[in-house]
Amino acid sequence: MSVLKKILAKLDAMAPADRQIGQYIVENPEQMLRLSTAALAAQTGRSQSSVVKFSQKLGYASYQELKLAVSQAKSQEWQVPTGMIHGSIEVGDSYLTILQKLIGSKLLSMQQTASANNEHDIGRALEMLNKARRIHLAGVGASSLVARDFSYKLMKLGRNVLHDSDSHVQMANASTLGPEDVLFALSYSGTSIETLRIAELARQRGTTVIAVTGLQDNPLSQVADICLHTVADEDRVRSSSITARDAQLTLTDLLFIQLVQKQPDSNEHIHKSEVAVSILKVVPDKG
Repeated sequence: MSVLKKILAKLDAMAPADRQIGQYIVENPEQMLRLSTAALAAQTGRSQSSVVKFSQKLGYASYQELKLAVSQAKSQEWQVPTGMIHGSIEVGDSYLTILQKLIGSKLLSMQQTASANNEHDIGRALEMLNKARRIHLAGVGASSLVARDFSYKLMKLGRNVLHDSDSHVQMANASTLGPEDVLFALSYSGTSIETLRIAELARQRGTTVIAVTGLQDNPLSQVADICLHTVADEDRVRSSSITARDAQLTLTDLLFIQLVQKQPDSNEHIHKSEVAVSILKVVPDKG
């Protein structure tokens, strides 16, 4: 995960001194790269030792290592294409402005989600999904819609998938899981009580729990064996779970495509699915 994303996710839980330093870094990363510990301390009204300790709390041996990590994060940062507007959609916005802002928000969310997950964690999740006896998908609200979409894709590969929009049924299904199974739990906030209880039950039964959740520390991420992150800014689009849903779909589509690559007979399964559905698309002969 990018150090800038890590700082941003932890800001609210930081002590006041650390929060001031962290806030300055995420808002002014380019300026921070040109500052010494003394200069950054002066900019934030904190001491040099506070700057050094801040670096160490993030897992870096020195301030120089933190600067290197920030530099790498900036160089790898995805940018919204030129002409796209990212900002709050206002009541008086025109059709074109709303369209630009919405597309900009969606693109930024998907791109930042891609940056927030490293190949190692994606690989671990892929490995567990690939060898799972059964895959149980859990989520409520908009996350349930993403779970359903992912379940349909997995079924096309012949995978043994459990999913139901009713959280009571999800809980009952979770009670049958075991060590050879995987629970794939989606919750952007990580605080959805139904999803959290299902994840806790799965862990009790020795099931591997893969969580797809936000960057912030949350109860679901603490239960999970493997945590994949989504980045969304719902306040900017002022609509229900739009960018969070796109971020989740980005991850599930990525995992599905990689499963297709790994499974030798995946194309055969997908072809059979297409043939089976094709008979429902034939226009009846009225003659």
